[in-house]
Amino acid sequence: MTTVLIAHFVAAAIAPLLVRQWGRNAFLALAVVPGASTVWALFQVPAVLRGETLSSSMPWAPEFSLRLGLYLDGLSLVMTLIAAGVGALILVYCARYFDDSEAGLGRFAGVFVAFAGAMLGLVLADDLIQLFVYWELTTVFSYLLIGHSTELKESRRSAMTALTVTTFGGLTMLVGMVVLGQAAGTYVISEIVASPPSGTAVNVALVLVMVGAMSKSALLPFSLWLPAAMRAPTPVSGYLHAAAMVKAGVYLVARLTPAFHDAVVWQYTALFFGTLTMVLAGWKALRQFDLKLVLAYGTISQLGFLITLLGAGTRAGALAGISMLVAHSLFKAPLFLVTGVIDHGTGTRDLRELSGLRTSMPGSFWTAIVASASMAGLPPTLGFAAKELAFGAFAHGDGVDTAVLVGITSGSVLTVAYTLRFLWGAFSDKQDVSPTPVHSPGPLFQAPAMVMAGLGLLGGLLSSLLDPLLAVYADTVPATPGKEEKHLALWHGLELPLLLSAVCVVGGLAMFGLRHQIVWAGTRTALPDPNRVYRRMLAWLENLALQVTGGTQRGSLPIYLGTILVALVIAAGWWMVSGRIWNGDYPRLRLWDSPVQIIPALIVIVTALFTLYVRRRLFAVVLVGTSGYGIATLFYVMGAPDIALTQFLVETVSLVVFVLVLRRFPPRFSAPALRGRRVWNLALGLATGVVVSSMTWYALAGRREPSISEGYPAAAKEAGGENIVSVLLLDIRAWDTMGEISVLAAAAAGVASLLFVRRRAQPRKAPGGVMALSVTQPPEPDVGQDKADLGGVRIAPQNMHLKPRWQHSWLPGADALPTERRSVIFEVVSRFLFPVVMVISVYLLLTGHGSVGGGFAGGIVAGLAFTVRYLAGGRFELYASAWIQPGALIGAGLAVATGTALGGAVFGTNVLAGGHAYIDLWILGTAHVTVSMIFDIGVYLLVIGLILDILRSLGARIDEQIERDAAPGAAEDRSEAPGVSEEVIS
Repeated sequence: MTTVLIAHFVAAAIAPLLVRQWGRNAFLALAVVPGASTVWALFQVPAVLRGETLSSSMPWAPEFSLRLGLYLDGLSLVMTLIAAGVGALILVYCARYFDDSEAGLGRFAGVFVAFAGAMLGLVLADDLIQLFVYWELTTVFSYLLIGHSTELKESRRSAMTALTVTTFGGLTMLVGMVVLGQAAGTYVISEIVASPPSGTAVNVALVLVMVGAMSKSALLPFSLWLPAAMRAPTPVSGYLHAAAMVKAGVYLVARLTPAFHDAVVWQYTALFFGTLTMVLAGWKALRQFDLKLVLAYGTISQLGFLITLLGAGTRAGALAGISMLVAHSLFKAPLFLVTGVIDHGTGTRDLRELSGLRTSMPGSFWTAIVASASMAGLPPTLGFAAKELAFGAFAHGDGVDTAVLVGITSGSVLTVAYTLRFLWGAFSDKQDVSPTPVHSPGPLFQAPAMVMAGLGLLGGLLSSLLDPLLAVYADTVPATPGKEEKHLALWHGLELPLLLSAVCVVGGLAMFGLRHQIVWAGTRTALPDPNRVYRRMLAWLENLALQVTGGTQRGSLPIYLGTILVALVIAAGWWMVSGRIWNGDYPRLRLWDSPVQIIPALIVIVTALFTLYVRRRLFAVVLVGTSGYGIATLFYVMGAPDIALTQFLVETVSLVVFVLVLRRFPPRFSAPALRGRRVWNLALGLATGVVVSSMTWYALAGRREPSISEGYPAAAKEAGGENIVSVLLLDIRAWDTMGEISVLAAAAAGVASLLFVRRRAQPRKAPGGVMALSVTQPPEPDVGQDKADLGGVRIAPQNMHLKPRWQHSWLPGADALPTERRSVIFEVVSRFLFPVVMVISVYLLLTGHGSVGGGFAGGIVAGLAFTVRYLAGGRFELYASAWIQPGALIGAGLAVATGTALGGAVFGTNVLAGGHAYIDLWILGTAHVTVSMIFDIGVYLLVIGLILDILRSLGARIDEQIERDAAPGAAEDRSEAPGVSEEVIS
């Protein structure tokens, strides 16, 4: 089973390469993977018929009782055959549906195969959390498939609607799964089904899970996304409706019904919403003019039918439900594919414009006839046999069964009617409509639909042979006492189900005869348009968000900070003044542990106080930085050199960032605040200081057990390191570090987005392929001039790397700086220091696990090396020395760190599992390599990328803006073209 899933995702990864090489014929090669999965599933049929199950499991996160488990039984086998078999045939269909010139065809092929793999993972998963992961993967992949035509606004909007609705349902379902797993004491689905929990919490969880299933299967009130998804290419529509995505909700209901068949909330929710959806969606289908929309609303109606049967909680309903599940896949997919053939050959799907296709497209016509017969429930198709079982499941029951029987009979009447509407609209000869010109489809284009329609007919003829396989799942649901259990067959005698089938045919014919009146009546008694309701709801939410944001987010940093501090003072201060929060004596206070601490403490206090009174921004920044250096000194004096080093480096980078930003600010602060505001600020600051200090004191006083830090030295040795801080960050609290570097990456993206509004492109290249450090195209010279007037905007020479060696400057990028801004001494020193500092940064990275340093400190040191080159040589020197995109470094760092974290799970241990090894480097000696070191390399790359992003955003980008503002005529240019320039810096 694992091999089946891996094969799909590997095929998805190489699909773009195959499409690039073979064009649309690559779909034929890709179809081999789901085709082979179908063959594998067929080989498992004998074992399943013997009552055997196939399972595999490996631990994922044992501390959270999570594992990666796969499970194959009767239900998952049937779903595997559907998802893989239908997927293989639709991939063959894609080989003739698309042209080689289709935009994004490689991406489409890869996403489609991955979508099929995610669906297989969903039906084979034996863990609730694992099932949810695959569930969300199908949501994401369907979003990409529905929005394949990215240039069309409606396509993008439809994809977003599907993503929004199904994600809402998925998150709701996740809450239910967590409650259900906790109540059961396990997240293993097979164990939950074997020993289901009960209670009020379980009932709430079942409702939440049912909401997720309903949103995925497009039941009311979540049905609006499925008709909108018809903007997708026809192969996507066929697969979504027949074998994937919408069948996920049906599968989830079928999977949990054996465990909760007697839960009233589960049973009645399925019966009510399933029956209601079947009737209302069937009525809606009768008023559509687009063939795909007729089938789309028909699918919603049939999904309601399936949820009703599979959620009924009886063996008869389960057998009817899984039989109809197979039948639906074998008639809905070919009907969509036939619609695609019609659209491809005629250029329209509007049934009012189609005429004469019965004779011009005979292959598609007879395929549609066979598939439509099964959809309408006509003998001798599988759809007829399944519908007979459905009627029998609710016949001769209580009042609820009778009401459901009336509902599904009414829905079946509508099914016959919209089936006739589809056939009439697609293939009939219509008056006042000339025969539609047709481009004849090839045999391979029509073959997949013919195969599936033929299997639907064959399944009805051989229904008695199909019954044992489907009964494997049905037998997991208890039979109704005193009620004769039926089997899948074409003939059950002259009984009520046969009579109801006849009523459905007659009623459907009558409604089809009144189709014009139905359309007329429907336009006057139409229910509210779900899409319009959805748009209005989104608009209301957006307006509410604007009002709330406008009322609470005023753009004032003092107000935000003051609100946080007031909440801290009230919440923490109340508990400290209202009573003692620990037992025992008050802790003894002392002013210092060593007199040496007095000096850095005084520096911190004095600089902090002076910061309150200075009026120049730069002085305030220097004072704040000095205060930070004082705190770093305290760390060092207290025996924490690693933390002290990090604090020193962070303060240095912060000073650089402040200086870069302050270039665009006035040199002095604005007018002093009013006296009342100053008094309030002073009081709040004093209160915050007292509360925070008291919290620290109270924390020491309230300790009852020895500190866990006493075990850190032993834990460090166990992890293969000696630097306790590094081991703490990379081994013991690795999850925290993962979160922190993710926040750093988000911060880098946020800073860059403030200045690079549109995009960040690579610098253009000069003729001959040499990187041009200039990002501003030089203007053309005026008439009669040999050189253009640059107006103060300096353009780096594009041939700076082509100069003879004796003409090179110490920093090539510095040639673009004005003479008054250059310092030869600074350039020489920075040139010599750069490699030395980079070596030091690598040293700190490699030795961080055993001594002072680490990836974070090493990354900052490397970033400072680039900062020095930027300050010495300007923005062009920054581009020359740091030619790699900062975003690439940040992404590489995240990838290395995340890959290392997940490596433990891949190799059968825990996520973020540690490990170390000794590698013999011959002459160089033996290297001690740890998993934490690899993780630290990711941190190192990310921090370098972060600093480079800041330099390019707050440094080079602002440099360019300053140069533009200083150029003659800049004011007039800004008045004529306000906003951020489209010229961007890499």
